[in-house]
Amino acid sequence: MGALTQLGSALAGVCQPQSLLLMFAGVIIGIIFGSIPGLSASMAVALMLPLTFSMSSTLGMNTLVAVYIGGISGGCISAILLNMPGTASSISTCFDGHPMAKRGDAMKALGIAIVFSFIGSEFSFIILSFFAPKLADVALKFTPVENFGICFFALTMVAILSSGKMIKGLIAGMFGLVFAMVGMAPIDGTARFTFGQSSMMGGFNTLTTLIGIFAVADILKSAETMNATKGQLMPINKVKGFGFSFKNFVSWLPNALRSALIGTGIGILPGIGGSTSGMLSYVTAKNMSKHPETFGQGEPEGIVATETANNATIGGALIPLLVLGIPGDGVTAMMLGGFLIHGLSAGPLLFVKNGDVVYGIFAACIVCALIMLIVEWNCIKIFVQVLKVPKHILLPLILVLCGVGAYATNNRIFDVQSIILFGVIGYLYHKFSLPTTPFVLCFLVGNMTETYLRRGVMSYKSFGAFFTRPIFDVFFFVAIGVMVWSVIKEIKSEKKNKKMKEAQPAEAVG
Repeated sequence: MGALTQLGSALAGVCQPQSLLLMFAGVIIGIIFGSIPGLSASMAVALMLPLTFSMSSTLGMNTLVAVYIGGISGGCISAILLNMPGTASSISTCFDGHPMAKRGDAMKALGIAIVFSFIGSEFSFIILSFFAPKLADVALKFTPVENFGICFFALTMVAILSSGKMIKGLIAGMFGLVFAMVGMAPIDGTARFTFGQSSMMGGFNTLTTLIGIFAVADILKSAETMNATKGQLMPINKVKGFGFSFKNFVSWLPNALRSALIGTGIGILPGIGGSTSGMLSYVTAKNMSKHPETFGQGEPEGIVATETANNATIGGALIPLLVLGIPGDGVTAMMLGGFLIHGLSAGPLLFVKNGDVVYGIFAACIVCALIMLIVEWNCIKIFVQVLKVPKHILLPLILVLCGVGAYATNNRIFDVQSIILFGVIGYLYHKFSLPTTPFVLCFLVGNMTETYLRRGVMSYKSFGAFFTRPIFDVFFFVAIGVMVWSVIKEIKSEKKNKKMKEAQPAEAVG
């Protein structure tokens, strides 16, 4: 039976009332968990696992898939409305989503995020349905050396992110790398920068760092101007439909397609995840844009890139899980637990022994993305009501929510202290006009880069041997090229600005 026939048969099974009801519930639960910082998609899947014990394997896996999809897409809601990334995948959504909300375009930003989350999800699920085994073969060719090449390439994106203020961007990124090194070193477990404190042995948690840098820093900035803005509420412009025209939609499609490919590609590689794919897509969109200076100030294309990519990562992450039995991140590790609970063994034989379950998951992914679109679109007006709460009431509530979310991540009071620390760091970055994006990128990728480098050197005995791997060579030399091109561009820009400054006094005298 062909893949298309099996998928059609599975779609008919998934659309039964009981299955649809469970998927609706799963998507809503996922959105709630995804939109509250600290309550991640992996936590939602972990909590739902015991509830699927009594279900059939198909119904159980469909429910978990629904929670997963809802959890990833829900992260954009708090990122846009409150500048708090609900999940690590939504970091880049904050960059342009919250500025749009501040100028009254919250509904438009949410509309863009929802539509392109749907497109990213459906793109990767179609790829998953028809090309999973072939793509898994490609994923098998990626050793720690190739993964190091990707991480190194991602680090060099700091040069593009810092365009126009490269020195400040590099300083900001360097601090991100320093904080990524706190705790036990990968591979050998040596303690670094812990100052003898046992609580720092585990390093700084990603989500608590992001909550501090974005949400707590934003609260501190708002508190500073609270008296001047007391009683003011964020404006909310009403929109029709999703808030953008068909012409806008068509013009954003190349960006969406590129981001979906990046998201699916990164998702296939175990251990890299949606936060990296979202960031890489954002940087690529900025680099390819005719007006890169508008990114970070409420540019819709920034949301298009991030939300398409992080949702496309879902389908990509399911490929190694289903075909090879390798979980790519925390959520897919939970899904692997779901397979074991239902007596299924993820891997090549899953397609042979339980083809109905596999195609049932593919069909559930496609239907759940549609449910996500319907649920979130109908709730946009409810979501934006949070902006009608006065700041002097809303900000303390957000701060409490941040603290609870941070504690819930690992049940450590150290994580609550961390959000305060990173909140102050984010505030100081604002005061000294340092960009936070390079800090976040280096913090996210720094630890992975070191891990893959050390694993690669252990496997191949020397760094020079890395250059015998063609895929690594491509990423490495493209990264070097990007850095050189960025430095030349920066020097030219500096010279141009200098000439303009010199010309101004002469004109004034004339």
